Amino acid sequence: MSLAELAAHSGLHRVGARPRFWSYLKQTWERRDFIVTMAEYRLRASVEGNRLGVLWLVLQPAINAAIYGAIFGMLQQDRGGPDFAQRVVIGVFLFQFFSNSLSKGAKSITGNQSLVQSLAFPRLTLPLAETIQNFLALLPSMALLVVVLPIMGHPPTWSWLLMIPILVLFSLFNAGVAMIAARLTVHVRDLTQLLPYISRILFYTSGVLFDVSRIFKTYPWVVRLFDFHPIYQVLQLARHSLMGIELTSTMYWAWFSIWAVATFVVGLLFFWVAEERYGRD
Repeated sequence: MSLAELAAHSGLHRVGARPRFWSYLKQTWERRDFIVTMAEYRLRASVEGNRLGVLWLVLQPAINAAIYGAIFGMLQQDRGGPDFAQRVVIGVFLFQFFSNSLSKGAKSITGNQSLVQSLAFPRLTLPLAETIQNFLALLPSMALLVVVLPIMGHPPTWSWLLMIPILVLFSLFNAGVAMIAARLTVHVRDLTQLLPYISRILFYTSGVLFDVSRIFKTYPWVVRLFDFHPIYQVLQLARHSLMGIELTSTMYWAWFSIWAVATFVVGLLFFWVAEERYGRD
């Protein structure tokens, strides 16, 4: 009998061995309080050293929206449309949630090496904590929208409640993205240097700063391609909910639900398969 067989016969298990998938999910769920507490603590720590504190959670996306809106508003002129400012504010606020989930989720394992190497726990808790932290950071921006949109001519309606399922689906999507990026950067550390460029490309090509139907009105096939773009879909759903704009596709809800669930499930499985390698590679 080999040592491995003897250990198995005696009920011993390899240190750091990957648990079965459902057991892994159960262990992660049992640590839900730890995940939320870590997210809240890191969010407070990220702003507590500043004089304005948590106000920066609102000021930063608001300043970004103002700068991008001013520059691209001048570049597009009348092609921006009468609702250009509202589109930019909603687009910048929501895209920042995605961008932060991608970049911070990518560093959730490599940036916590001492924790990963010293304690036994499901590593899945780390990218999930980053996603929840970014979701909590988004909430003050959403509160600002409640104040700003009526001033811009879009008073509250019952359709605003659609933002709840939209944010749930978007959080699932971003969590999947964070898990995929977290594993990839464990194997290829140089990826963290490329992610800012990837994020920037997506920012400028996802309809955050322009009305796709106006810019590409002479190229309907391009507009059609955007209908299958997950980030563009969530931005359009949010704008439809908050501004009442017409959707170019009636399938946005179905398509983005598929994107969100599929990305989360793929990210979860992709991350779990390499559980034993975190902290060793």
